[in-house]
Amino acid sequence: MSEATKFTPILLGSDMNVYGMARGFYEAYGIKSIAYASDQLAPTRYSKIVEVRLVHDFHDDPVFIETMRKLQKEVFNDPEGKYLLVACGDGYAELLAKHKEELSEHFLFAANDYDLFKKLSNKVSFYETCEEYQLPYPKTMIITKDMVQDGKLDRALPFDFPVALKPANSVEWLDIHFEGRKKAFIIDNLTEFNVILNRLYEAGYTSEMIAQDFIPGDDSNMRVLNAYVDQNGNVRFMFLGHPLLEDPTPASVGNYVVIVPDEDEGIYQTIKAFLQKINYRGFANFDLKYDTRDGIFKLFEINLRQGRSSFFVTLNGFNLATFVAEDRVFNTPFEATRYGRKKAANAKVWLGVPKKIFEEYAVDSPDKRYAEELLAKGRWGTTVFYDKDRSLQRWVLMKYMFYNYYKRFKTYFSVK
Repeated sequence: MSEATKFTPILLGSDMNVYGMARGFYEAYGIKSIAYASDQLAPTRYSKIVEVRLVHDFHDDPVFIETMRKLQKEVFNDPEGKYLLVACGDGYAELLAKHKEELSEHFLFAANDYDLFKKLSNKVSFYETCEEYQLPYPKTMIITKDMVQDGKLDRALPFDFPVALKPANSVEWLDIHFEGRKKAFIIDNLTEFNVILNRLYEAGYTSEMIAQDFIPGDDSNMRVLNAYVDQNGNVRFMFLGHPLLEDPTPASVGNYVVIVPDEDEGIYQTIKAFLQKINYRGFANFDLKYDTRDGIFKLFEINLRQGRSSFFVTLNGFNLATFVAEDRVFNTPFEATRYGRKKAANAKVWLGVPKKIFEEYAVDSPDKRYAEELLAKGRWGTTVFYDKDRSLQRWVLMKYMFYNYYKRFKTYFSVK
């Protein structure tokens, strides 16, 4: 990279998503990233490709914006410097959107306007948006705190059990703690449903909860779509992944741990049109599930950032770091949307768990067999094990992190 094109990637967070982006920048440009976060998480510890700088309460205002103002004046202050911000978590993505106007005077980044961010990040208004743009989603009931009386929902659900239950406000949910808390729930009866509702509101949660008709089927019915929309509204890439296994741990339920490349022209064109109609900007990460009852893929949510497992896209030749850098740093003209393909010559399986866990717990399917074929050919990879970022300390920590999944699956896994 020439002097004229040098830039500094500044990542917000310290999780697996951060490490995946740092690895992308290092692979494409040979540069080390700097990350700012409230806490040091395992995926970025002992790394040579990303330097994590901790700031207490950095994930909240006013600390966030005050820190960014200080960094602008005291650290990232080269008049010729190019400083690229990348949010790697829901909270940081919201803060970037909230302070978009001020921060864009000094930093380069891709973020939505705050009004659009709030509209899409809250699941209530997201489903209203799906309705407006005729995007399919599961049958849904919105529950507010005042609908829970004497520890029970004061009305009947419009669909039968099992029922999916999840918070509308994922950012607020991060600070809510109670016995039995999960990222999302699948509930089999009304008694359990009422107990959970009562507990979460007593714990201080104030926003809506989303109750949904549970779409039957295991993890292999899920799909995840990643995309990037540039500063001019052009969709630079779309890549569909087929998750074959999810983390069963209560705090991490729904996090994908094995993904194989996929493709679906209908999904590509539907979501592309949607992103352009709403004037979306930056990374987008959609979760969908195939409903065997009517043969339709239904949207669960959108993450207004790249997902924690999105390194599977980089692994398959669509380096996420280059898309945002070419757009915001180099101003590379848009030529055409690139689409991920299932049977590409460089197709690889992404693993977030040991191979043995995938082999034992993933449900048999044609795509599992395809993944096994790729594994047998050595066409696979992880986010955190990187040959150019090796040390004894890091290797031991990453091995320990992966080994912990054996206990997680033994304790929590159940067939859906």
